[in-house]
Amino acid sequence: MMKFYIASSFIKKADVRYVADKLKVKGYSHTYDWTKNERASTFSQLQEIGLLEKNAVIESDFLVILLPAGKGSHIELGIALGHGKKVYLYSPDEEVNHFETTSTFYHLPEVIKCFGSLEDLVEKIRTD
Repeated sequence: MMKFYIASSFIKKADVRYVADKLKVKGYSHTYDWTKNERASTFSQLQEIGLLEKNAVIESDFLVILLPAGKGSHIELGIALGHGKKVYLYSPDEEVNHFETTSTFYHLPEVIKCFGSLEDLVEKIRTD
């Protein structure tokens, strides 16, 4: 069973849950669901969540990033790339292809850029 982790921002919680549910129905296993957390209010909570998320990325077979995403998601991208993971980078508006707003790391060979609907993203993961 392939394992996944989804990185994004708090404002994308509903989309993260949608994609996770669709992938689980297709037989994938979610390594950690951070959307169940509230925002951390102490440094010890930040550390605890950070360890859980770091370990979930390392344990996963692939990472999904739903843009727009914050600095935490980009750190998770770095962890995944550093561990040789495949990354599905979802950009609803193809912003990743705009030179002014893109990141160097979005264009590495192990990063698969995905556009369209969230359903298109799930289908791309399933058939890849």
